[in-house]
Amino acid sequence: MSHDTYPNSQIRRILGNTQTIAMVGASPKWNRPSYFAMKYLLEKGYQVVPINPGHAGETILGQRVYASLADVPGPVHMVDIFRNSEAAGAVVDEVIGLAKDKDIRTIWMQLGVRNDAAAARAEAAGLEVIMNRCPKIEFGRLNAELSWGGFDSKVITAKRRRLTAG
Repeated sequence: MSHDTYPNSQIRRILGNTQTIAMVGASPKWNRPSYFAMKYLLEKGYQVVPINPGHAGETILGQRVYASLADVPGPVHMVDIFRNSEAAGAVVDEVIGLAKDKDIRTIWMQLGVRNDAAAARAEAAGLEVIMNRCPKIEFGRLNAELSWGGFDSKVITAKRRRLTAG
């Protein structure tokens, strides 16, 4: 399968059939991309389970953090990987081993994350793989919510601040 482009119908189907997302590499820092993505997906009704061994037992956005996918109780439909391309391989291997027990159907690698060898292993194991995409961005794009991308949010701007005398 080519992982350079994905049909909108495939992305829509995955996002529509997913209830629980395990976010590997979730960060408690408010200014990290994983935090923004997690917050958005929670607000859209997804259950998001943060995976970060350095913060296991803590909470991020009110959700308990687990050290590994194996520690997550209950099903996980999608694993969203916020790790670099090389590290994604080990995450994919863990997912393959847990897929049947955890009901994992999709591996989603974030923007800039691509590991073709790991994707081939996952697909051979019957999993669907999306690479170099963000579910937050794709959800917003497919549902006409561009303001979540920073447009007209009054948070992200290209305008310079005016200096005030003081």
